[in-house]
Amino acid sequence: MPDAAATPALTVFHDGACPLCAAEIRLLRRLDRGGRLAFVDVAPPEAAPACPLPQATLLARFHVQRPSGEMLSGARAFFAAWSLLPGLGWLSAIARVPPLVWLAEGAYGLFLKVRPTLQWMAKRRR
Repeated sequence: MPDAAATPALTVFHDGACPLCAAEIRLLRRLDRGGRLAFVDVAPPEAAPACPLPQATLLARFHVQRPSGEMLSGARAFFAAWSLLPGLGWLSAIARVPPLVWLAEGAYGLFLKVRPTLQWMAKRRR
């Protein structure tokens, strides 16, 4: 039986081709000193067969999966990931206050609308 401590608390699905997403994943990796998060880049075409949801769905917004198989997306997924990281655990309290989650989800929805423009700008700066 695998050691429970070796099992990640969340699997993070991310768009490795997105410069904004890649920056967020670098931050999460750096902060995850305890190995609580597993990271799966779902951008390559060959990743599609292993995706727990349609690849396009995973690329459209941030998703995490609990060991139970439960999927979280958007602001709730960010809160779940941040809550496992040193110094950011306090953010899990926000996830328990519905109006704050709704506001965060609304802000994330706005970000998603401008994400293509921000990606384009980030790629041009390289």
